[in-house]
Formats: sequence, structure tokens, C-alpha cells
Amino acid sequence: MTTGHNTESTVSHQAADTGRVGGNDLAVRMHDIVKTFPGTRACNGAMLEVAPGEVHCLLGENGAGKSTLMKILSGSYTPDSGTITLDGVETSFSSPVDGVRAGISTIYQELDLVPDLTVAQNLFLGHEPRRGPFVSHRKRDRLAQAAIHRVGGSFAPSDVVANLSVADQQLTAIAKALTTDARVVIMDEPSAALTDHDLAAVFRVIRELTAAGKSVIYISHRLDEVKAIGDRATVMRDGSTVGVFDVAAVTKDELVEAMIGRGLQALPPRRPRPDQARTQLLEVRRAAIPGILDVSGITVGHGEIVGLAGLGGAGRSTLLATLFGDRTATLDLTLDGARLDRLTPRRAVAAGIGLVPEDRKSQGLFLEQSILRNAGIAALAPFGINPLKAARQLCTPPLQRLGVKFAGLDQPVGQLSGGNQQKVVLAKWMARGIDLLLLDEPTRGLDIGAKADLFEQVQALAESGVGVLMASSELSELTENCDLIWVMHEGRNIAAFDPRTTSAADIARCVVTGRHDND
Repeated sequence: MTTGHNTESTVSHQAADTGRVGGNDLAVRMHDIVKTFPGTRACNGAMLEVAPGEVHCLLGENGAGKSTLMKILSGSYTPDSGTITLDGVETSFSSPVDGVRAGISTIYQELDLVPDLTVAQNLFLGHEPRRGPFVSHRKRDRLAQAAIHRVGGSFAPSDVVANLSVADQQLTAIAKALTTDARVVIMDEPSAALTDHDLAAVFRVIRELTAAGKSVIYISHRLDEVKAIGDRATVMRDGSTVGVFDVAAVTKDELVEAMIGRGLQALPPRRPRPDQARTQLLEVRRAAIPGILDVSGITVGHGEIVGLAGLGGAGRSTLLATLFGDRTATLDLTLDGARLDRLTPRRAVAAGIGLVPEDRKSQGLFLEQSILRNAGIAALAPFGINPLKAARQLCTPPLQRLGVKFAGLDQPVGQLSGGNQQKVVLAKWMARGIDLLLLDEPTRGLDIGAKADLFEQVQALAESGVGVLMASSELSELTENCDLIWVMHEGRNIAAFDPRTTSAADIARCVVTGRHDND
């Protein structure tokens, strides 16, 4: 591994070993890229070299500069300095349109879809298939269906994007990137909302692309994915490239240490789960939406972390939204002995319930507003109309504990990396003080160190008496952090498991089949 601006020597050394990369044979070469925003240098001499037919993974903590570097490559941002060459030819882009014309297709972490349009309209927006001067709707829908099938989707070309699950929206974005004849495909956290089944289909597509000589730049915090699909990996830290690795030869711990400056063994320990009785906080006697949700018998105690496992569409997100009052449902539940039936988000917050939603951008944040206003929204109510001083005092400690990287509290939250935005949503509830915390895919877009920091804070909240109900597609997160795990299937909670006495394989089998061994 090399550091700083010596990355080029590492790439050259690996090229000599692998015979894959060298000089003008590179599909992409980004050299000494600098990009500064007010108060932040997002890229500081960053380097990247990608070969044709290669899956090149781009790794780093939240805020390391990965997404900024890719937005420069795709034409969304213009670098302050540095050079970009494609297939040996130096180039520059003034807009994303230039990038697309040059053969670069991007799947952004924050999905670039028009929610009110259909899937087919989104897939071919700006390059609709035509018959003479007119758009050929029949051909468009036929091509859209083929693209959906290619990525393993089960939705229709005529479905409106806003009505799709987050996972299906992610598959739509991937399918959209495949409708152009791109030579370089950038995938920024493509698996963040996907199940293992969905991810397998995406991996098949990636292998098809690279077999055809196309390059894939794959950004992910999930090192199992990196090891499964990557050829080489470039690691960034604080805007600079700190190393380039042969994925087959490097260990996960070496990658983690390069990313965050500490190995896996130095991360905070997992919370011990003492076998103790807890006073009941939440009892869900029934939560039902006809044809969608029918849940009963779930309880959460003070200081207890209860997990929700299940496939995409199993009802986990719907249940959490319902408990936050964001879905109209038949409800029979109690919180600290008080009955709650006609819930709205306002009433839920007043009762001491907080939700970290799966889609932070549309449901959890006001992107144009400052970090202070976002983190203080839920905490402002007790202090009057313009309590910014009080909000600053309340919000600063949780933001610091979560390690949010920002230039100042007045910085618009939309300028933060996706992972830091997620931390701001959690900081909002930590600042207010709540009794029940609902977490929906809380680590989506977080790097390994940030995940450990987040769960350390969640565990601290639990130890202070807060009850936690958490949905996650990563079963390991549930088994390592939860006292009890409920499996949901087709809108129902079908089985509960103690992770101390049940293997992850048994839980996974129940998730996939919808059956418990005792059935």
C-alpha cells in the first residue's frame, strides 16, 4: 500500500504483476484531482486507474471523497485541477450529458429517478426509441421489460416509480444505466437497498458487462461484496487516494485499516445481551392494513433491541411506518401502558417515538436546510418559536458522538455524504430524547467504522432504557445487536428467534421459505 500522491507507483507495480493495466491501455485514468467546496476539500490529489473489463472497487469512509470523484468523472462536477483520460485520450466534461455521450453511465447512491413517471419512461428518459419522428411506446415498453428482466425485477414497465419499494427503485436505476451503450458503468452503493436475491442478479449483470470488455467502478462499504465481485480496489481517505489493492490478495482487515486507520479488532465491541427481565414498553396487539399487513404479538421492553428480518416486501418498513403513524391502519397497541390507536407522526413524536426511515432524503431530511435545523427539528418544540441557540446546545453532542463530518452547523445537509446524512437523522432523535426508536435499514450507505459507531450509540440508548425496533436486510446486524429477532413474511410476523440460541442459518431459512422448523 502507498499513501498520498504515490498511488501511481502502486498501480504500475500491480500492472507488472497482472499484465492487465498499463499506460494507454487504461479505460479511465484520473490524476491529481482536486475539488473544493465552501469549507471542505472533498478531493485532494485523488487518483484512480481502471482497466477495460475490470470491476474496480472504490472504498473509503463516508465523506472520504468517493462520490465526489465519481461525480467529476461523470460530468456532474468540474474539478478545480487534475486530469482525466478515457482510453488514453485526455478529456473534460461540463455536464452529465457530456459524460453520457462519452460512454459513462452512473447509478447514483441517491437515486436519479423521476418519481411521477413510469418505469419505462424513466429508463429511456432523454433517449426514447422512435419510429420516425414519434416515440415508439410499444418498442420502449418491450425494451424496458427486457431491462427489468435482466436485473431480476418483478415489477412492470407501466408501474409508477413512486409506488415501487426502495429496492425496486434501486433495480430500476440499475436497469436505466444499462439502456445506454456505456463503456464505463459507475455503481455507487448499488446494493444498499437490495436483498441477497436481488444482488445475485446485479452481480450477473456486472459479469456480463466486464466479459464484454466494459469497466465497472463499484462503490460499496460491504467488504463481502468487494471480495466477491472486485478485481482491484482503490481506497480513499480524507479526499486522497491512500492505496490500490489486488482484491484476491488483500484481507478485509487490511482494507478496513486503509479506510479508517484502524483494524476490525479496534472497532467498538458489540453489546452484551444479558438474560434479564425488562419492563414492557411497546406492545403491538394488532397492526393491520387489509391485504398488506397483519401483525400481532410483538413487544419491546425498556432497553431491549428487537430486530425485524425478512425479504424485500415482507412488511418490515410498512410496520415501522405504521407504528410511526405514517400509514392508515387498524391499530391496537400500548406504549408504557398508554393505549395508542389513532396515530399520526405528530402524535407519535409527542408520545416519545422516533423513526429513522429507509429513504432518508424524502422522508427524514430537508436537504436544503442546515444541519442545525434538521438535527433540531424534533428537539425544537419544547423551546418556543425560534430556539436555535437551545437547538445548537442539544444537537452538537449527538452529532459529535456519531462522528458526523461537516463544515459547520449552518451547512446545508444536502451537501453531506449519504452516510453523514443518515447520522443526522439519528442525531435528531438523540437530541430530543425518546422512549422508542424505530430503525429502518439504519446502516444503508454507512462504511464499516460508521456502522460500528452507529450501533455503539444505539446500544448506549438501549442501556439508558430506550426500546429499539430495527429492520435490517443484513442478518448479521440483527444477530449481533438484537435481543430478539422477528421474521416477517408476506406482511405477517411468523416466528421469533433468540439469536443467542439460534443459528443465523436457521433464521435465514425461515426468512427465505416463510416457514419455521416447528411448522
